[in-house]
Amino acid sequence: MSFDEEWSAARAAAGSNAAMRLNQAPAPAPGGSGADLALHQDQIGAIGSEAYELHTRLQTDGKHAATATTEAAGALTREGFASGAALLKANTVWEGQVKTLVAACATISNGLNYSLSSHAKDEQQLHADFTASAIDTYLK
Repeated sequence: MSFDEEWSAARAAAGSNAAMRLNQAPAPAPGGSGADLALHQDQIGAIGSEAYELHTRLQTDGKHAATATTEAAGALTREGFASGAALLKANTVWEGQVKTLVAACATISNGLNYSLSSHAKDEQQLHADFTASAIDTYLK
């Protein structure tokens, strides 16, 4: 059997065995709420703290080689090496990526801090509303 004949036979066999499959999450257990995500205040705070720490470290550690890289690129360019311009371009791209990552860490940290403080204010308001309402007398 030639390669073309074998290839045709393999394609035909694969085509006849094709079937549609849908990816999906498993159905929730009977009687369950179906909720599978739980995030607690202390977890949010820990994630926000890590994002802030990463933000702080990236601002300094992400730039520690900038001066040496720029000097090396300049020296290579002065000596007529094309790799000097490539090194300078790589450094420019690196700096842009570090800035993007620093901004993302700040967004995460600030967003989580806002969520924590907003949730705490909402809880205080709900407590004050229930305390001032007639429902409070029935709960006691």
